[in-house]
Amino acid sequence: MFEFINDDDRGQVGIGTLIVFIAMVLVAAIAAGVLINTAGFLQSQSEQTGQESTSQVSDRVQEINTIGNVNGSEINYVNISVMKGSGAADIDVSKATLEFIGPDGAETLAYDSTFSSNSFQLNAIKGSVTVLENSSDRFKLVIQLDGSNNPAALQPGEEASLRITTASGASTSIEIRVPDSVSGEEAVEL
Repeated sequence: MFEFINDDDRGQVGIGTLIVFIAMVLVAAIAAGVLINTAGFLQSQSEQTGQESTSQVSDRVQEINTIGNVNGSEINYVNISVMKGSGAADIDVSKATLEFIGPDGAETLAYDSTFSSNSFQLNAIKGSVTVLENSSDRFKLVIQLDGSNNPAALQPGEEASLRITTASGASTSIEIRVPDSVSGEEAVEL
């Protein structure tokens, strides 16, 4: 009628339960650590992505004016005055690329102070040598149109487009339209 309960068996069941409980706590702690690490990594990655996205939108140059140098009856140089766009950080214009699309094809131009093949020059109107630091800084981008190592000269009535892309990936598009007549002029607004 009465069963005899062995106290030794009860202790073993208690220790087994304790071991299972400790194992569950350890697994939960490890899982929590992994989740915290992952959350920290994702947060830093999202901050970096946000900063890069902001730079791609705001770190752009803004066109002030575009002037063409007249040589005979064609435009042989294009001078583009630029400034830092609203909300932009410092922009190293020497690291920008220019994509010039004209009637004779497309050329990608990089900065070179000597006008080598497929290049543009950079002249500071106001500010440091190559970096737009302040909103009052002004640079002139000079594109030689000679047809040999650079885009071909523009004729009266022709159109071209130019995209300036900064190192951060922000871009500015400029439409160039040569007036129907440039005779008797030294320079014309494009």
